[in-house]
Amino acid sequence: MRFLVRDRLLGIGDDYWIEDDRGNKVFLVDGKAMRVRDTFELKDTQGRVLVDIHQKMFALRDTMVIEREGEPLATVRRKRLSLLRNHYRVTLVDGTVLDVSGKIMDREFAVEYDGELLAVVSRRWLHVRETYGVDVVRDDADPALLIAVTVCVIHLAEKEREDG
Repeated sequence: MRFLVRDRLLGIGDDYWIEDDRGNKVFLVDGKAMRVRDTFELKDTQGRVLVDIHQKMFALRDTMVIEREGEPLATVRRKRLSLLRNHYRVTLVDGTVLDVSGKIMDREFAVEYDGELLAVVSRRWLHVRETYGVDVVRDDADPALLIAVTVCVIHLAEKEREDG
């Protein structure tokens, strides 16, 4: 499953569609403006909220939280003690840990679980400027979760670049 994402997606208060590789709208990223913390909702084409994404308010390191139906699903933060700034850890509520690494700001990175590739984010396949692809490799993977992880990682990396 390959999804196309417009690079401007991460503007708070802006809404952007994510399309499949045939150009059909699949997910809407709804950026919530005028909030104390950075907040997004990932919705399906009928407007149902699939996941909520928000910045954790009181954390030592910038952290994004992904929730489904009001229940925590995952937390995303830069990997501690990593020499690479482009290395993030996603911890699911069941204890599963996903590893995100690569050139985040260049939109060239991978999401892995226990060394197994789950998704690849890349601009290489595309000729459209300001667009990148999210290729969900495993059929049993949760596309909404992987899109949410992508949104979180890019948002955290851009925020860190602005602050640093």
